[in-house]
Amino acid sequence: MAIARTPHTVLDCPDPKALATFYGALLDWTVTDDGDWADVEGSEPGELLSFQQVPDYRPPAWPGQEVPQQFHLDVYVDDLDEAEAATLALGATKHAVQPGTSFRVFLDPAGHPFCLCQASA
Repeated sequence: MAIARTPHTVLDCPDPKALATFYGALLDWTVTDDGDWADVEGSEPGELLSFQQVPDYRPPAWPGQEVPQQFHLDVYVDDLDEAEAATLALGATKHAVQPGTSFRVFLDPAGHPFCLCQASA
């Protein structure tokens, strides 16, 4: 029997509303904002990301470890080229280090690394 259920991911950031807006647009999820906390929620149970404001936030320095990435999100897409263009238009930055061919590494507007991954055919 599980002790807990439905893990909830919370990202530290300097501006929760801005980061929730970015991920809401990327995933086509609903954004709710409460000042120092914001959520994006999908239509399926458990589809939820939250963002909390942290004073003196320092973005990860991937791939270096001066400020470790701590975690990253992988999101699956049907077409990497189309998804890349749309993601950049939302305000993401493509990272200079691209270690694979079936995924691409980006930084969200607060500097968190995340990957667009080619969905299996």
